[in-house]
Amino acid sequence: MLIKSEKGRHELRPGNRSLGQRERAVLLLIDGKQPEEGIGELFGGEGRKLIDQLLQQEFIQRINTQATSKSTPAEPKKPPVSRSAPAPAPEPIHGDPIHGTPSLASARMFLFDISERLFAPRNKALAQHYRDALREARDGATMLAVGRQMLVDVEVLAGPERADGISQRLSRLLPQELVETLI
Repeated sequence: MLIKSEKGRHELRPGNRSLGQRERAVLLLIDGKQPEEGIGELFGGEGRKLIDQLLQQEFIQRINTQATSKSTPAEPKKPPVSRSAPAPAPEPIHGDPIHGTPSLASARMFLFDISERLFAPRNKALAQHYRDALREARDGATMLAVGRQMLVDVEVLAGPERADGISQRLSRLLPQELVETLI
C-alpha cells in the first residue's frame, strides 16, 4: 500500500504547488487504502509512471500491510526502532467516513449536502442556484462543472483548506473514469 510522506502532505497544503495536476490527482488518491494497481490504471495506464515518479521524489512511500505475528518467547527480540525520523502523521479526515461504491449519484448527493450545509445558512440565493444547477446536470461532465464552481465558492467562503478537503472527498466519491476528467 501507498501513503503520503510528510513531503506529500505538505504539497497538498494550501499555497504549496510544485507538482502538476496529474501528479496532484494521484497524490490525492494515495491514502493507504486504495490499491496501488487501481491507481496505476489511471490516465490510460500512465498512473503507474506517476506513482513511480512520486515515490522517487519522496512524495509517497510504500508501507507493508502484512500483519506481523507476535514474537514467541523462543524468538529473539528485535532491537528498538530508531526515533530519528518521526512516524508519518495520520491523514487528515474531512467529514464523515465514505462508505459504498463510488458513483455519480453519490457525488451529486454530496454536492447537494455541501450546498445545504455551507451555502444555505449564509447565502440562500447561491444555495438555490447550486440546487437548481445540480438538478439540471444530466451527465457527469455537467455535474463536475457545477462541482468545480462550488469548490471555487467554498474556497472564497470557507478557505482553501476546506475546499481542498471537499475536493478530496469528491474525488473519492466519483467513479474512477470521472476522476480523470477532473484534471
